[in-house]
Amino acid sequence: MAFIKTQLTETVAREDRRHLRACPDLIAALDDADASARRWAARDLLECKGAAAALVGRLKRESDLAVREVILTTLTRLGDATAVAGLIDCLRSEDAALRNEAIEAMQQMPDAVAPIMQVLLIDADPDVRIFAVNILESLCHPDVESWLIAVIDTEPHVNVCAAALDLLSEVGSGAMVAALVRLKGRFADEPYIQFAADLALGRNKED
Repeated sequence: MAFIKTQLTETVAREDRRHLRACPDLIAALDDADASARRWAARDLLECKGAAAALVGRLKRESDLAVREVILTTLTRLGDATAVAGLIDCLRSEDAALRNEAIEAMQQMPDAVAPIMQVLLIDADPDVRIFAVNILESLCHPDVESWLIAVIDTEPHVNVCAAALDLLSEVGSGAMVAALVRLKGRFADEPYIQFAADLALGRNKED
């Protein structure tokens, strides 16, 4: 009997989904008590212009991991300014999981994220600046190295520089050498900066 009940529930869910195709209904379904209804709504809202704000709002209070995953996928596929702004706002959340999810989502949006990356890298909050460096780790964009070089040349916070330096040691080219030398001079009393910069310089010589 349980199997029949499950089939009936799935059939009803599919029927409900067919009847909730209008964008206002899909947005309303983001607050449905049933996680599967919220998940289908988040998926189908990809077809609705202006849905990003509702999706971001739901993301910030969604507890079901499967629903959060679909919301994030839809936001990355929408890729509009509202989606990007909402994900940036998530970087300021106290929820570490939400911050990490936002970082991973933004890494999949190089064209949408690139125009605001330089602003993120000079954000007033050093934690957000570190998160911005983390986004660059997997952001397929030709300016990643130049952005990181600008960070180690101008960033006053040692932890932000350390994060940028770690990534530069992996992706940097000869273009970073002068900036690394200047960084060593700025943080002459920071053992990790000295070590990581020397490591990056050594790897560059090997290449």
